[in-house]
Amino acid sequence: MSDESLPPHPRPQSLADLFISFTLLALQGFGGVLAIVQRELVEKKRWLTPEEFVEDWAVAQIMPGPNVMNLSMMVGNRYFGLPGALTALAGMITVPLMIVLLLALTYSQFADHPGVAGALRGMSAVTSGMIFASGLKLIPALNNHPLSRALALILSVVCFVCIGLFRIPLLYVLLGLGALSWRLVFNKLEK
Repeated sequence: MSDESLPPHPRPQSLADLFISFTLLALQGFGGVLAIVQRELVEKKRWLTPEEFVEDWAVAQIMPGPNVMNLSMMVGNRYFGLPGALTALAGMITVPLMIVLLLALTYSQFADHPGVAGALRGMSAVTSGMIFASGLKLIPALNNHPLSRALALILSVVCFVCIGLFRIPLLYVLLGLGALSWRLVFNKLEK
């Protein structure tokens, strides 16, 4: 099937649609949005294919700043240029910023309560599980990657072991495994 016979991507209808969509996204995934962003942009709205999401997410991770903010600007830019990028970013930060300020005021009043500490620990466990589940959902997108699926998964496990078990700083792991991955992909694409 040629690219011309494929139906066009669904797309945001307007800047307002983009703003509202990213505001709702930010509110759903407060504190960890990878799983929610993937589900909303790829599965529900279909603004991105799984492959586009993986590629854009990879670029968003190496850019300075929060990954999801970078991704929102990339999606906004894709459909509406600079105004879209700024609108998507505004959608991601406006309401959550107001909520964080209110929570900070509230937290300062109840920080010593043991229930608050327990709730925060529970939320971090749930967030970890959601990120892991999103990673599993995105494994099929590796079928079209220049590295084999097996090699990409091995690199992921090595990354986890280096950071999670050996406590090697993220910067060193990213530089080492990033350089190795880049070289492997470069060699494959060169052939």
